[in-house]
This record gives sequence, C-alpha cells and structure tokens, in this order.
Amino acid sequence: MEKILVLDFGGQYNQLIARRVRDAHIYAEILPYTTDLAKIREQGYKGIIFTGGPNSVYDPASPHYTQNILDLGVPVLGICYGCQLMAWMRGGRVETAPVSEYGKIDLHITGESPLLAGIPANSVVWMSHTDYIAEAPEGFTVVAETANCPCAAMQNTAESLYAVQFHPEVTHTAFGRQLLHNFLYNICGCKGDWVMDSFLSDSVRALREQIGGKQVILGLSGGVDSSVAAALLSRAVGKQLTCVFVDQGLMRKDEGDFVERTFTKLFDMQFVRVNCGGAFLEKLKGVTDPEEKRRIIGAEFYRVFWDEIKARAKGDAYFAQGTIYPDRIESGRGATGGGAGSAVIKTHHNQSAVPADVDFSGILEPLGDLFKDEVRAVGEILGLPRELVWRQPFPGPGLGVRIVGEITAEKIRFVQDSDAVLRDEMAKNGYEKELAQFFTVFTGAKAVGVMGDHRTYENVIAIRAVTTDDFMTADWARIPYDILAAVSNRITNEVEGVNRVVYDITSKPPGTVEWL
Repeated sequence: MEKILVLDFGGQYNQLIARRVRDAHIYAEILPYTTDLAKIREQGYKGIIFTGGPNSVYDPASPHYTQNILDLGVPVLGICYGCQLMAWMRGGRVETAPVSEYGKIDLHITGESPLLAGIPANSVVWMSHTDYIAEAPEGFTVVAETANCPCAAMQNTAESLYAVQFHPEVTHTAFGRQLLHNFLYNICGCKGDWVMDSFLSDSVRALREQIGGKQVILGLSGGVDSSVAAALLSRAVGKQLTCVFVDQGLMRKDEGDFVERTFTKLFDMQFVRVNCGGAFLEKLKGVTDPEEKRRIIGAEFYRVFWDEIKARAKGDAYFAQGTIYPDRIESGRGATGGGAGSAVIKTHHNQSAVPADVDFSGILEPLGDLFKDEVRAVGEILGLPRELVWRQPFPGPGLGVRIVGEITAEKIRFVQDSDAVLRDEMAKNGYEKELAQFFTVFTGAKAVGVMGDHRTYENVIAIRAVTTDDFMTADWARIPYDILAAVSNRITNEVEGVNRVVYDITSKPPGTVEWL
C-alpha cells in the first residue's frame, strides 16, 4: 500500500492535511517530529509532508529535525512552518516578517513548477505566519510570491524538495487540492490505491485471523464510530461479538430504542442494553457546575459499563472500542504512541481505560486508522441505516451538556422533545444537509408569555446550528426565517412547559459549539 508521511511539528491542521491526502485515495499517517529517522526510512513512504506549527525555526527550543531527512531520496513538501524549516535546514534565511499575513491573500506564481501545474497565475491562498523566508537556500528557486511575502513557494526540483508558505489543505486556498494532487501523483508518483472496499475486506480477514475462536466485547454508545466498529466486527466474527449498550437516559428522543432495533435486527451478534437513567439522575441531583456534571456522568458511565463487562468477560476474550484515528492523535498516541512534542489534549471518550481487575487477550480498535468520513463510508458499505451513519456529532455526556443548571427528568424531556421537533423540521425542509450540527438547549431561563387568554411564565429553549469544515472554527447557520418560524411555533405548541424559543447567533470563537 502506498503511504505518505505527515510529519507533525505542532500545526493545528495536521489532521486536515492527512485527510486531504486520503481524499486523493492515498493512505497518509501522522507521526510526531520526534520519530526516529531510521523508522521513517524503513516504512518506504512515497512522500513526506512537513506540517505547519506555531514556533519560529530560529528559536533553539522549536521543533527541528535532522537534515538527513531531506537526503532520503523521497519527495518532501513543507507547509508554512514546514516551509521555513526546509529553508532553515538548507541554509536559507528565516526572519520575522515586516508584515505578518493572516487569512486570504492573493498569490502570484512567478515561475514554472510541477507543484503548481494547472493553477492560475493569480489565485487566493490562506496564510497564517509572522516569520518569512528572507532568502531561499542555495539550489532552490522561488516560484510564487505575495505582496508581503517574497518567497511564498520555492522548489529544488533536482532533489524533489518543495515548500509553500500558505496552507493548501484548507478550503480557503482556492487551488489547494490541485497543488496536493500535483505533489502526490506527479511528484511522488502515487497511483491511488486507498479505497474503503479494500480496507473492509482486508480488515475482516485480519480480524478473523487475530480473534480466532475467542469472544469479543464491545462498548456500544450508539454513535457513528462504535456502531460501525460493531457492524465490522459482526461481519468478521458474528455471535462471538457481544455489544454492551449503556443507556444513561441522556440520549436524544427514542434513540436508545433505535440503536437496539438496529443491532438486534440487522446484525448477527449478542446485544445487551443496560437502562440506568434513574441512577444517573440520582448522582446528578443538585449539581449545576458543567465540569462537575461531565465528571459525574463520565465516572458513572465507566462504573456501570465495567460492572456489566466484568459480569460477561468470562474466559479468554478481546475488548473492542470505536477508536478512530483522530482519537489516537488527540489522546497523544498518534500513529505510534506519541504526540507532536506537545501535551496530551484529552483522554478521548472513544478510548476507555481497562480496569486492572479485568483481564483481556487484547484491545481491538478496528477503525483506529480511519478518519470520520472514512468511517461513514465503511458504515454505508456494511449496510448501517443512513440516519445512523450520518448522524451528527453527539457529546459523550449526552444531553447533560445541553441543560443549563441541575439535570432533571423534566429538563431532559424539554430538550428531547424540542430537539425532535427541530430535527423533524430540518429533515422535512431538506436543510439538515446544509448544517454541520444543530440541536436545542435548555437555557435555564424563564420568560413571560401569553397562551390563549392566560399569562404564562415558562421555560426558554435555544436553538443552536452551525456550519463548519473541521469544528476548529464554526459559524452560526443562516437558517431561513420561515424554517425557524415553523420550529418555534411547533416547540411552543407541542412541548409543554416552553413558551419562548431563541436562536443562538454566536460563532466559534468566541463561543463553542456546545453550550456547556
């Protein structure tokens, strides 16, 4: 299989670069800049991409790499910090730029380049830098510039070394995909053999060989990742798989029943549902702090889940979870167990630490090399319902982070019923495809209203809807007024105890997508 290495120097777009490479049907993996050169050499990569990063290459404390990586005979593309690093490694001059560039900038191509083939002489790119290459290294030719950046792209074609100061991986760069295609296919010589059909057949075969006749226990949340992992394992080992589904009462309306129907009717497996909403509410009684709510929900889920697992983990068995590639990177594991020289971001909800008193043959992460869009593609091939495969992101603590103040059964009903109305209207109007995420929030506020001839003092529900490519930033969605009017009218008429609906028009930043 063809592979491209994305060598991470701490850039915020490292995952996006790898996704863009995979979009071109070429497998990409991310490794930290601390990875040993010998390990990189033995992998036989077709090409290497240096990511961006927040540092200055002339700072001794910044991430650097041995210059020998440029002598492997493998094409290298440097992006942003990676561009400056390549210049610095080869003796070029990198300095603080007289004028920093951020956002959309006009690029002018000044020379012939296989990297820029098919791209107009003038186009828009996305810049984000305070340093710049004041003097390109010997053997390199500058092939693009902007008004304030004299070296926006450079190349050494004899050694297949290329670098751009801008970010081709983001959608704001008009011809970024063309640039990456040029690098991958024309410079690296890739043919594009990374497709989901082959991943599926290869994974099923490998899982059968690894599992043999042993049992597999999987924690099924009902989200996209764990659901696709369950379907894949079911395809591989059938009734050797037991899925444990903990319904903590904080799911969307009728969601627990939907998950149970899906996996008991469509797949050959053992399905166990644990209904424990009452126990969760008891633990959350009187708690209003968002972080404390998250902690309690996480701890109680962990306890209930592992109590059930312990009761079923008899004999030799594997434990499986729906970990995907970004989970491994965000939790600091990356492709080989390390981050990009930075602190661990979080312990991801898709990765559960196995208690010391539970002994498994091993942990299976059948989706551990896939990004979310690839997971969805596998789910469709496996025959999962579209409404499950394409469901929107759902927080680990469930509706607990969409209820301001203490969580009660009544407040859960407010959110479940109003959210069901919102989803129904979005589906009826076909507008759900336009949005990255949408949901309702119990605000904790009350307002005066009039219903019939009576004054009311009831609850306020907020609608939250955003558009985004990567969830690092998000913009509030411009939902047509007639759709918002229909949603508001239905919520105030159909959800007892609600008399006012508001629309959240805060982008990220300064807000976050979720309220809590």
